[in-house]
Amino acid sequence: MKAASVVCVLLGLAVSASAQDSPGDFGIDKLVPLTTSTVIGSPDPPLPFRPKQVLPNLKAEWLILVIREPGSERLLFIHENRGKPRTYRLCRTVDDGSSGKFEILLDSEDTNYSVCFHPDFEKNGFIYVGGNGQIGEEPKRCHVDRYTLKRAVPEKISEGVSTSLDLKSKQRIIDWESNGHNGHALVFGLDGMLYVTTGDGTSDSDTNIKGQGLDHLLAKVLRLDVDHPDEGRAYSIPADNPFVGMKNVRPETWAIGMRNPWRMCLDPKTGHIWVGNNGQDLWEQAYLITKGANYGWSVYEGSHPFYLERKQAPVPLTKPTFEHSHAEARSLTGGVVYHGEKFPKLQGAYLYGDYSTGKIWAGRHDGEKVLWHHEIADTTMQITSFGLDADGELLITDHQGSGKGGFFTLEPNPAPETPADFPGALSRTGLFDDVSKHQVKPGVIPYSVNSPLWSDGASKARFIAIPADAIEDGKPPIGFSKGHRSWSFPDSTVLVKSFGIETTVGDPKSHRWIETRLLKKEQNEWVGYSYAWNDEQTDATLVQNVGADQAFTIENGDGTTKKFDWHFPSRTECMVCHSRAANFVLGLSTPQLNRDYDYVDAASGVTKTDNQLRVLGHLGLIRLPKTTSKESDFLATDFDSLADPYDQSLSLEDRVRSYLHSNCAQCHVDAGGGNSQMLLSFGTTLDKAKLIGEAPLHDRFGIEGAQLVAPGQPDKSILLHRINRRGRGQMPQLGTTIVDEQAAELMAEWIRSLK
Repeated sequence: MKAASVVCVLLGLAVSASAQDSPGDFGIDKLVPLTTSTVIGSPDPPLPFRPKQVLPNLKAEWLILVIREPGSERLLFIHENRGKPRTYRLCRTVDDGSSGKFEILLDSEDTNYSVCFHPDFEKNGFIYVGGNGQIGEEPKRCHVDRYTLKRAVPEKISEGVSTSLDLKSKQRIIDWESNGHNGHALVFGLDGMLYVTTGDGTSDSDTNIKGQGLDHLLAKVLRLDVDHPDEGRAYSIPADNPFVGMKNVRPETWAIGMRNPWRMCLDPKTGHIWVGNNGQDLWEQAYLITKGANYGWSVYEGSHPFYLERKQAPVPLTKPTFEHSHAEARSLTGGVVYHGEKFPKLQGAYLYGDYSTGKIWAGRHDGEKVLWHHEIADTTMQITSFGLDADGELLITDHQGSGKGGFFTLEPNPAPETPADFPGALSRTGLFDDVSKHQVKPGVIPYSVNSPLWSDGASKARFIAIPADAIEDGKPPIGFSKGHRSWSFPDSTVLVKSFGIETTVGDPKSHRWIETRLLKKEQNEWVGYSYAWNDEQTDATLVQNVGADQAFTIENGDGTTKKFDWHFPSRTECMVCHSRAANFVLGLSTPQLNRDYDYVDAASGVTKTDNQLRVLGHLGLIRLPKTTSKESDFLATDFDSLADPYDQSLSLEDRVRSYLHSNCAQCHVDAGGGNSQMLLSFGTTLDKAKLIGEAPLHDRFGIEGAQLVAPGQPDKSILLHRINRRGRGQMPQLGTTIVDEQAAELMAEWIRSLK
């Protein structure tokens, strides 16, 4: 089945010309306010906790860390001062933080992220600070420094750095070269030893191949004795470190295979040490650290194969204690073990969260196995650290600035007075006038794209629904980008996509809808919901959170039949592709929508063909930049446009680049999770795409001399091989069970044309 776009009907919209814009009739004359949407809230029960802001008088933005000073109610925190130059300020409150008064202990251009206290801090005043070099410094080195901090707070706190931290007492404990994925989280164990994390030292996919190396300090948890230093350095090696005495192994090593550990904590009752670790492509991890463990990076990403062709250290793999897909976590922040009184059910649990999604989890472990593990809150915070106050109650730092961030804790999430009346049927969403005819409400805008995502040949109908209360007078609600990045949308937006198939091949009359997906933005987060159409084609029912599968029988037209399997994605699966790196919204971008569309008025049956960008600009939904043309108020040629990959009359290279952009670039872009390092956005020229003539970094599938794209040799091109297969190693990874044969032939033709 060939991918197609279905012409959609827009009800109740006049098509007469407007004298206020460029000459000629518009596909839609005016925007009818949408006031009927009921896609609000969630069909799932509320989580047990929600965030609550605390310490409102303590004004500091871009928070990175909070930790309590031992033997005191005072808090230490780190925040970014985004001035020129940018500095990282280590501060201490004069009380428990309630007054809002604090002193600046250290104001440094070094990117200091971590702090811990010596077990005998109340006697010796030793405080340890972990950080990296200054922005722009090359080569950068991570460091752990010790200072002496006076217990007494000055009676008067003046502007600038206080004298409470003795800067002359600074002693470098350890340092190592690292330029990204730095680690330098610090904690003292119950054994009195200082534990230090290190990352792989890069900002990409372990490009220096340090993850499994044993002869350096990178990608590890280190264990140091700072109370009995050797002559000539500030620490000694504990005799019971697991690799002591082994040849070509740094004896500081306690565990290996870390990518980008962010936050480490000690459970003061059990002695357990926990680390949160940022993953690369698809997985985030939290580890209960054990002696001599190998956490796999970069042969593995968590428990999943990553670079299997790289040599693994002679240490068995230890799987993550907790693991999360990038559908629910994109940048894990390690937490604390809770022993407070407010939440008895959480006592003894490890609490941790995610910087990107704001989700928070809790898990209890007995040292041998996980006893339970649950998501407990879903917030809009950018979580950088967890801490505990003097009563052992939870503190959370939110990295946002402009008055949005601050200090938070959790509170029980009260059950709603009435359950959320989330629409369980498509007919109850308030987006359709007639579901059986697939006719949308006035104000719901249809659109199509130049280069569709392959969805096993299903046809698609697409709509934008922005409720009237999300539109401010005179301000376009859609964040337009002239480039190739997806647009941004306001809260309450609902994006609609319906999928249909022909149950008899080649017979348009046999077309039936099988699924409608809604992508809803609320509280600055996107969530996906699927609706399955009934056999009568009169309505569609909300699919459960876990997703579903359905088999269809397709008649081939010659008396034979074939099976067609359709997968309704879970809400988690939806967000794997609709990721932060892709700006969540796929397909709604300038080069995708820069095309004509047949707008049909349901009442009159009149069709008006118009450019979609021109229509959206006329309706005030986007603000188009001034045209470069002097002849017209709008020219489609002033903007990039993707090519239809299936239109053989168009440029071969443009068709290939457009297909890769719409089907692959949501992952294979900078920070998108595509660990092959290809850059497949349409805005990236082929000579910079790291694609042609490049050796595969993963499985070669037994192909001798394989390259990602081997010029002139389709049989040696891994890109084509992955497009042409289903199962392990298929591309795209999700959302398809049928090979796009036209695309495979397109790629093969293009590869043959390359010299």
